[in-house]
Amino acid sequence: MVVASAYTDDKPVNPIEDGDMDSLFMLPLSIIPLQTPALRQARIIKNAQLRSVIELFSDISTGSGQVEISDLPKLLAWPTDEVHPDHIIVRKLSTLHSYDVFSLRIMLRRNGVSLTDQAALQLSAEKNQELTAYMTQFTRPLIQEIYGGENVQVDKFEDVVKLFRDPDVKRAKQRLQKMADALGIEIMEVPQFLEDYGDIFLSLSYYKQCLDRLAPLLDVFIASMYDIRKNYQLRQDQNLLRSCEMIETTINELTAAITGRFENFERSTKSMWDDISAERFQKVKDLIQAYHVTIGGVLCGLTVKMNAWVRLFPKPTSGGPVKRSEFIMSDIRQGLDNITKIEDSAPMMAVLG
Repeated sequence: MVVASAYTDDKPVNPIEDGDMDSLFMLPLSIIPLQTPALRQARIIKNAQLRSVIELFSDISTGSGQVEISDLPKLLAWPTDEVHPDHIIVRKLSTLHSYDVFSLRIMLRRNGVSLTDQAALQLSAEKNQELTAYMTQFTRPLIQEIYGGENVQVDKFEDVVKLFRDPDVKRAKQRLQKMADALGIEIMEVPQFLEDYGDIFLSLSYYKQCLDRLAPLLDVFIASMYDIRKNYQLRQDQNLLRSCEMIETTINELTAAITGRFENFERSTKSMWDDISAERFQKVKDLIQAYHVTIGGVLCGLTVKMNAWVRLFPKPTSGGPVKRSEFIMSDIRQGLDNITKIEDSAPMMAVLG
């Protein structure tokens, strides 16, 4: 896995890359029940203009073999007298704003797209391990509720579940009963609560990590635009200067909106534990899930844009101001308004009462 880092002297900055099921911007079509073998071996990805394309192959030496979705019938020799079922499915997938597993759970169902394996939309074990530190803030109040002042070591959320599987059956049952009493539910409903609790805060941890990894790339890009603005030749180009200002403003507004949502989620979570109940947890769960598609879409769009930038300009000395300005006016500017539309379409933010 490649981790993002900001420019240090003339050292390169790396794009954000994840495995297929951990990625914001790519989806392996093997999990979709398609009829065409060549498609089942491919991926759908977001390109730098935020258009969804089919990636047939990707290799360091050969690059990325991408095909426009509109070109698939000719490439795959589909019959011309009717629309191929696979084309219908892929076109639906192309309209999605993000391919992260949490957005996909909502949008695949909404678009009537099935899966070859209903359990496929899960983060990898590696990604789950990466998110341990993020999950700690959400597991801590849960442990406090069950154990009070007891000293309990919890390294990952699975350890919380194990606490209810104590070899001492009586002790395990007491813990389950305590949790059930706190939530106002039956003891048999506690395992489902724990599963829902872990999954909803895993989603929040995932998106928070995505934002944290994105931040250094955004800093590098903003710094590069500053260099372009002060370039003697380029500062005469008013259209370029206006575009740079618009892009910087848009990026700042989008990141501020996402950050504000995380702060709201944190307040709502803390409030939930002040008077925990199954109903209050459900409200927090609904609140967070309502923004999965928006947060995933904005983070996907920004990550794809910044990845494209650092791949082309991995060092402060890469490319030069003119080449950078050309890329800003083409790939960076194109499709940026779509990210703003995703943000603008978000439901009104609510606070847990």
